[in-house]
Amino acid sequence: MQRIYIIAAVAVAAIVGLWFFAPGMFGLGSAAPKTGGNKAPVVTVVAATKEVFVEEIEAIATSLASESVTITAKVADTIGAINFGEGQEVAAGDILVEMTSTQQAADLVAARAELAEAEKAYQRAADLVAKGIAARATLDSATAARDAARGRVQSIEARLADTIIKAPFAGVVGLRNVSVGSYVKPGDIITTLDDIRVIKGDFTVPEQYLAILKPGLTLQVDVAAYPGQSFDGKVASVDTRIDPATRAVKVRAELPNAEYKLKPGMLMAARLKVSERTAVSVPESALVSQGDRRYVFRIDAEAKAERVEVKTGLIKPGSVEIVEGLVEGDRIVSEGTNKVIPGQPVQIDGAPPPAQPVTAAAVGGRT
Repeated sequence: MQRIYIIAAVAVAAIVGLWFFAPGMFGLGSAAPKTGGNKAPVVTVVAATKEVFVEEIEAIATSLASESVTITAKVADTIGAINFGEGQEVAAGDILVEMTSTQQAADLVAARAELAEAEKAYQRAADLVAKGIAARATLDSATAARDAARGRVQSIEARLADTIIKAPFAGVVGLRNVSVGSYVKPGDIITTLDDIRVIKGDFTVPEQYLAILKPGLTLQVDVAAYPGQSFDGKVASVDTRIDPATRAVKVRAELPNAEYKLKPGMLMAARLKVSERTAVSVPESALVSQGDRRYVFRIDAEAKAERVEVKTGLIKPGSVEIVEGLVEGDRIVSEGTNKVIPGQPVQIDGAPPPAQPVTAAAVGGRT
């Protein structure tokens, strides 16, 4: 019986040995990979190129008319005539509104008649004094009466002139707030007048850019009313003071507005071009971040990946400026950086894979 147990144990040991050392005999596949080693990861490689990078300052601006005024009544009177239409372009000096001015006209006629009589009285007094017939005081009294009459005429003429309202500069008239026959008092708003052939835009810029801010810098603005369209302009002036609360300086830009698309009061997104330069560029996907450091994988002549620390600059959609670490033409990994091991070879996507070493198994399975 003991002999039977020993024979059974030997048989079990033989079967276990065959399981581990000859699994192919039982149709269970090979225990080791047939390729004989790890495959190189497949990555996408691009060359570092030169691109133009534009440094810009972004700010929110409010549009203003080049010149703007609210037209108001200067005297209390009734509107006699309105000589403009809403939205009409007018020239400097055009008559916008005429008052009835009936009372002023009548007063002016009476004042001019009084002045004529005063002039005659003065002349008679002057002749009498020259002949020695009248005292000097008579001439002084006549002179004072003449001057007073002349002053009244000038005062009425000035009030009468205020009943005719003219455009102080060329521009576009706004909405009309009065009608013919309306009674207006000094200060009542009649309409507005804006010169919008050139639009101003005020915005603030952090003081750190003060050294490079100067008149003539170009900028572009976008407004919600015209999506996809930008308007070009230039910096007209920079304020002489820094706001102590925000540490920012106010900048005023001017934008040509020949088509009158821009209106005063619009919210504008301004992009101020500060500098423009050509620099080495790589895709954003090529960057690998570790803390506050940035790296890329550079491929050498033997298709091995080398981790290189780089210093980045400006960023634009899809591209990053490389200030230090790379030169134009360097081959870098743009896709598949998560599969790369520094110092190990990679397989470049689209390139033929490296030849596999020939093993004994490949020529008959004998060792």
